Amino acid sequence: MPELKPLHAGHAPAVLAFELANRAYFAASVPDRGDDFFDRFADRYNALLAEQEAGTCAFYVLVAEDGSVLGRFNLVDIENNTAELGYRVAQHIAGRGIATETVRELCRLAAAQHGLRTLRAATARQSAASQKVLAKAGFVPVGRADPAHLGGEPGTWYQRDLEIQTYSAILSEDRLREGRGHR
Repeated sequence: MPELKPLHAGHAPAVLAFELANRAYFAASVPDRGDDFFDRFADRYNALLAEQEAGTCAFYVLVAEDGSVLGRFNLVDIENNTAELGYRVAQHIAGRGIATETVRELCRLAAAQHGLRTLRAATARQSAASQKVLAKAGFVPVGRADPAHLGGEPGTWYQRDLEIQTYSAILSEDRLREGRGHR
């Protein structure tokens, strides 16, 4: 079963493999990161870890049982109990509900571990899959996104207000989702 884990230095080789294996897939819906991203991956990766250590961002990876990365889920620009959500999943798991379920899990973590009250996410109009994930995860459209924010593509901002949940409420929610009800 895949597990959502905070990004750490040891994930670097698996994250690079994930980005390289899915580069063409990602470039079909979002601007390509460019060759410089891959040429300077170690520097960029270390900068991400520094941002995470400073508390301005929180980066997560969805890790398969074999240690490979299946997705990246990020909370960036954390400020005033708000952050921007970004995510991407591997092509071979897309369309299976894994992104939606992981975004829901990240929303719980954002509130419980990071004290966030609001998450925002921008998606290009052409990205129907991302819009579907956000809607199923409880986000609602709140306005037009500046194309400069989306690599020149027109888009929409989505937002979800978070609630702090008690541990028992989280367990109950998980049981209901799994069809087990309260015990």
